[in-house]
Amino acid sequence: MSELMFFDTYAFFEIIRGNPKYSKYDNESAITTIFNIAEFNFALKREFDIQTAENYTDKYSQFIIDIDIEDIKKAMTLRIKYRKLSMPDAIGYTIAQKYNIKFLTGDEEFKNFPNVEFVKK
Repeated sequence: MSELMFFDTYAFFEIIRGNPKYSKYDNESAITTIFNIAEFNFALKREFDIQTAENYTDKYSQFIIDIDIEDIKKAMTLRIKYRKLSMPDAIGYTIAQKYNIKFLTGDEEFKNFPNVEFVKK
């Protein structure tokens, strides 16, 4: 069985773009939040087309996990401290910490964060 990881929006994009540095993650067990999927869907619609966006959104929606109000509170405290983090990123990182799993990203804001699998293009 593969290692459970949190995939942020950046990771999903690199996987679908075929980035060889992300190919090993394509078969990992993953979780994400509805906020990351919303961000992903929006970006896909801007970069590709509606049908492509809907197809990938449907494909990765199986990874969505529930979050609660305590997760939101912790994430927004994190976002106050690190103002460059987007709301989906702050929530995602908080969820990764909650489950004690790696947060997979290539976003520079996370380069030196603990428990991050930082993979750049």
